Amino acid sequence: MKIEIWSDFACPFCYIGKKRFEDALDEFKHKNQVEVIYKAYQLNPDAPKVMEGTAYESFAKGHATTVAQAKERFKMFTENAKSVGLTYNYDIIQMTNTFDAHQIAKWANQFGKEDEVTNRFMKAYFTEGRNLADHQVLASLASEVGLNEKEALEILKENKYKNQVKAEQTEARQIGVQGVPFFVLNRKYGISGAQQKEYFVQALNQIWTEENPLQAFDNQDENASCDKEECGIDSN
Repeated sequence: MKIEIWSDFACPFCYIGKKRFEDALDEFKHKNQVEVIYKAYQLNPDAPKVMEGTAYESFAKGHATTVAQAKERFKMFTENAKSVGLTYNYDIIQMTNTFDAHQIAKWANQFGKEDEVTNRFMKAYFTEGRNLADHQVLASLASEVGLNEKEALEILKENKYKNQVKAEQTEARQIGVQGVPFFVLNRKYGISGAQQKEYFVQALNQIWTEENPLQAFDNQDENASCDKEECGIDSN
């Protein structure tokens, strides 16, 4: 089973949805036969590399709302995050551009570390208030999951994964992704949003059943079935 996940490190529901999906996957008895692929998406591709003012002010300006309304919205995000054991700290969050962070994630995939990088970047953004547009921050975070810091800086300097990030963003538009997180299961089903764990569990089991309609239970009694000889059926 192949599951592709379009998400952005700066998306509050992407972090929540990732946690709920992973909790569901942990309950899925065929987890080892599921391939998870992360795809790049940017909620705000025009976001600056350095945020001016506070996150509340930045959100209010970009969404034609007030700072008070932004705080109420962030409070909702924070409560949702808390429900799955995540900590959001909007007092220090830096709403900056995530394109280069996606480049590092694509590079990390070569070493089987994209999931680790994704978790580290999301925690750095939402909990620690790190700037994911800062190359030194990205390289340092990459080194924390076992990647080479100097090589990470070189990747960013040369934009080595620019085309792959852009291709995945284009692919999202082509298949109709309008918001994230967006989960594509076997290129057949799409799940939009940070659904509850139970929803993901149901979806995983449904698709597994479709792929494997006939499942044999363990045979507890080897003598409780017939073949031609044992049950006296004449083969002639």
